Amino acid sequence: MTSAILTDLALAHLLADAARVEILPHFRQPGLLAQNKEAAGFDPVTVADRSAEKAMRDLLTEHRPQDGIWGEEFGRQKGTSGREWVLDPIDGTRGFISGTPTWGVLIALSDQNGPTLGLIDQPYTQERFVGGPEIAELVGPFGTVPMVTRPTETLDQAILFTTYPEVGSPTERAAFETVASQVKLARYGMDCYAYALLAAGQIDLVIEAGLNAYDIQAPIAVVQAAGGLVTDWHGKPAHLGGRALAAANPAIHAAALELLAPTAEG
Repeated sequence: MTSAILTDLALAHLLADAARVEILPHFRQPGLLAQNKEAAGFDPVTVADRSAEKAMRDLLTEHRPQDGIWGEEFGRQKGTSGREWVLDPIDGTRGFISGTPTWGVLIALSDQNGPTLGLIDQPYTQERFVGGPEIAELVGPFGTVPMVTRPTETLDQAILFTTYPEVGSPTERAAFETVASQVKLARYGMDCYAYALLAAGQIDLVIEAGLNAYDIQAPIAVVQAAGGLVTDWHGKPAHLGGRALAAANPAIHAAALELLAPTAEG
C-alpha cells in the first residue's frame, strides 16, 4: 500500500498495529524497568513507551512527511501541512507497570481547531475505539460494533470516572467532589480507558485535570464521534490539555459543568 492511497484512518490503524507489536512483549513481564521522569513525583517511562512512539514516528515519516508530530516521549516536530499527529504511546504507564489493562495507545490527527480523528487502542484486550468523520466504532474480540454514548440526563443516574482520587490541586479536587457527591457511582484509576467506555455507552462522565494535549486529543475525537462532548471546566475547548470534562450528551454535560465551573479556580 503506497502513501498516495493510504487514508488517514488506515494510517492510524497502521500506527496502532505497530505500537501493539512494540508494547505487548513487555506487558506483565518480570524485570520490566521504569525510569522516573519527574524529580518531585513519579512519572514513569519504559522501553515499551519509547519503542512504540519511535515505531509510529517512523511510519509517519514514511507516509506523511509533511505532517507534524507531537508525542509524549520525543516531543514536537513541526510540519508544513497544517496537520499534526498527536501520540501518547502508553497513556497510563503507571497502570502498565502495575499490570492493569486500563492503559492505552492514543493516536489523534489534528488541525488548528483540534482533533478530527482519534484512536484509543488497548492492545492486551484487543479493543480499538475509533472516532472520526462518519465513523464511531469499537473493533474488538467480538467484531466491530458502532459506538453511541448514553442518554443519561441527570447526575443522580450518572456514572463518573477519573484517574486519580486527588484529581489535581485541592481546589480541583473540591470541584470534582461536588460532582461526585451527586452521581450514582464514581470510579477511579482508569486513565484513557474511561473515555473509551464513555464513547462505548458504558458510563456518562469523565472529569480530569493536569492533562497534556497528547492525553486528551484522541479521547476528544473518539467521544465526540460517538455523540458526546469534551470541554474544559468552563465549557471551552480542551484539546491543549489542562482540565477536561467529557460527557455522554449535552444535558449531563451541562449538569456537571454547573457544579464544576463555580468551584474551579481560574
